[in-house]
Amino acid sequence: MYGETEPAAAASERTAFRQAEKKYKLYKPPSTKGRGRSRRRKKPIDGGVGDLSEVVDFHALLACGVELPAGICRCNCPGFDLPVFRFLDRPGFYFIPGALSTEQQCFWIRESLKTFPQPPNRTNLTALYGPIFDLLTAAQNQKVLLEVQNSDGQESNERSNSGEKTRSINFKFVEHSKIEKGETRRSTTATTLVRKLRWSTLGLQFDWSKRNYDVSLPHNSILDALATLAKKMAIPAMPSGVEFSPEAAIVNYYGPSDMLGGHVDDMEADWTKPIVSISLGCKCIFLLGGKTRDEVPRAMFLRSGDIVLMAGEARERFHGVPRIFTEIDQQEISGLVSQLSGDDDRFILDYIHSSRININIRQVY
Repeated sequence: MYGETEPAAAASERTAFRQAEKKYKLYKPPSTKGRGRSRRRKKPIDGGVGDLSEVVDFHALLACGVELPAGICRCNCPGFDLPVFRFLDRPGFYFIPGALSTEQQCFWIRESLKTFPQPPNRTNLTALYGPIFDLLTAAQNQKVLLEVQNSDGQESNERSNSGEKTRSINFKFVEHSKIEKGETRRSTTATTLVRKLRWSTLGLQFDWSKRNYDVSLPHNSILDALATLAKKMAIPAMPSGVEFSPEAAIVNYYGPSDMLGGHVDDMEADWTKPIVSISLGCKCIFLLGGKTRDEVPRAMFLRSGDIVLMAGEARERFHGVPRIFTEIDQQEISGLVSQLSGDDDRFILDYIHSSRININIRQVY
């Protein structure tokens, strides 16, 4: 993911962080089928498949009200009325369980699919298809993205409003009925494109090839509502009297088998400012490791509506998502299902049944 050489990649396979990734990636939930039959159970792979006993569940800790396990404490943050947990041996990391109401979660899921992929924001699809407008609406109406030729057939040196170079080959959404039999031009359904979304960038645009922010690219400011939310949620990780300044965000979209490998977020100028990370959709396992991959990471559940803050020393720690839970009895999205039951949300509900969205907001400078 970050250009490791072959020897380095081979060495990383043997690290404690990588072993934890494999353990939770391979986890298989107990089968609910065939329990009445005599069936020999397969031996667990890696000695740990099926065992989630070491995964910290902050929701359970909040609900039971008993003495917290060693190494975990609750924070008292003046001016902040939500529960906050942290690890004593991982300063700068804060966990806010259930920070968003179900209504808020649904709002940001809709925004993540409808508004956030809109140009001038860039997505992983931009390099292949150029700027794509109204992707969610096209998917809801079962449209197809079709390759079209510019009238002059020549590539232009001009740039569109989204900052992309105008190309001789472009794409536009058309009704499925408009695709003629034997059509040779490239086409992709809008539904497929939504499922292929893996990231979008808001505010200052992040250049994944150079791993830095390109201030020359056209961009809009972070939505006021998202900026306000991030400022409020960042309070536990900010010095008293200092306000968080949201300048960019990266939205990650996870499909059923996706994972985010261990990495460090180190592209912002001031690491004392937190990353505000919002979880939406299916439950996942989040790993928080050390400053090298050799340190055994702490595993924890992240559910829809949870928020994590990483500031200071925590910004130097490897972290990742080895597994999302898309099994019906593991997703923990019943509240979302109830709220997204209307006809207008039918496509979004189908999407979130097998997906997770993460919005992480950053102060760049």
